[in-house]
Amino acid sequence: MAPKVVVVGGGPAGSIAAALLARQGAHVKVLERAHFPRYHIGESVATSCRSIIELAGALEKVSDRGYQVKEGLLLRWGAEQDWVVDWPEIFGTGAQTSWQVDRADFDDVLLKHAASQGAEVVEGAQVRKVLFEEGRAVGVEWSRQGTDLTEHADYVIDASGRAGLLSARHFRDRVPHDVFRNVAVWGYYQGGSLLPRTPRGGINVVSAPEGWYWVIPLKGDEYSVGFVTHQDHFLRRKQKYEGADAMERLFLDAVQESETVRELVAPGTYRPGVRVEQDFSYAAESFCGPGYFLTGDSACFLDPLLSTGVHLAMYSGMLAAASILGVHDGDVEEAEARAFFESLYRNAYGRMFSMVAGFYEQYRGKATYFWLAQRLARGRYPELVRRHDASTPFRSAPDSEAFAAITSGAADLDDASRAGGSRPISGQVLAAQVAQQSMEGERYDSATGLYLVTEPRLGVRRTAQPAENASA
Repeated sequence: MAPKVVVVGGGPAGSIAAALLARQGAHVKVLERAHFPRYHIGESVATSCRSIIELAGALEKVSDRGYQVKEGLLLRWGAEQDWVVDWPEIFGTGAQTSWQVDRADFDDVLLKHAASQGAEVVEGAQVRKVLFEEGRAVGVEWSRQGTDLTEHADYVIDASGRAGLLSARHFRDRVPHDVFRNVAVWGYYQGGSLLPRTPRGGINVVSAPEGWYWVIPLKGDEYSVGFVTHQDHFLRRKQKYEGADAMERLFLDAVQESETVRELVAPGTYRPGVRVEQDFSYAAESFCGPGYFLTGDSACFLDPLLSTGVHLAMYSGMLAAASILGVHDGDVEEAEARAFFESLYRNAYGRMFSMVAGFYEQYRGKATYFWLAQRLARGRYPELVRRHDASTPFRSAPDSEAFAAITSGAADLDDASRAGGSRPISGQVLAAQVAQQSMEGERYDSATGLYLVTEPRLGVRRTAQPAENASA
């Protein structure tokens, strides 16, 4: 009998998990609190998301929306000159692009796609709690339009975002990272520009003495502009402003403080409507347990500096779906699948955490960041391979390949593309890649030999025992 899965939340993590499970015949119900489309922060999408969207069967639908194509980023960080990370230049042309999206529309497309694959989607559903029997999640209590309901399931995927149905409300085991106690304030401009060497559709990241700025080009000549600073700096700034438009004036003054950002937005017109977010970084003590998986922001989140949020959401949604299907197909035991999920998701988060933490030690220099990336990637990307005519000007730094692979999310998927055939991702390789990460002790037990398969069916499998151990 096909597994029954309740997915709490219809954002990228929940929609990807639901679509992948439904495509493999699972009975899936998505309970989403809001009515889509709804606004959400996080317009800049990593290249890894393209591969996961394609696996879920939604690539054509997303591509048809006409989002701004994104081919990398340009950082004006610290005292150095601009440094460019051009994805097609580093990885070659083809699928190494992504998008700058309107998240309200993007998330709506993904949720509708999950429904088209067979998932039952209920919007306006308020999930109150996860039900447990003898320590195992067995369903949820929820309500809609004043009616209280109970939904039983074999598995619960918590994709409830920062609300954290399990980590923040049930287990209360969410641990904040003090190093990232930041606040972001942002708004939108009609019209604007990017720094001259920016890859097509790339984000500009600009450091400042008290934080940093983002400038993101969206379709229709719209620009998202934000300022991120430590909450202590933010509170001091906030004291200078009073009245209903206090945040508006704070944001506009912050924009004017940066000569770079001021010039980039000069051709545009500010559209009133500033937004504020805070408490960007945290992680649950555990990302899964008997009968449940925490995906996306429900498990962990980082500062938006390297635009990792959507990647971690989709990656974890894919891993959760694969783990459930692997158990259902009898390829792995449930405890093994949970260890597989916990390790790979926490490793991906830990690697991103290390990179972002390194950046917040401002002015160390790009060579330091690239060296950190090389260490986290365990030498997997020793040098940039030129994939075009040597006479063409080379914009990306020659030692930036590991940095690009990590920050684009490609490092988490790289093993799949290298293996061919069933496209396995080796837990052993991924564990080795992050052996030096800051979150010590969280690494995959390579002795089990578990890996992710996407063809002919999504799941988790075990490698065959080596011949010399076969008789042991």
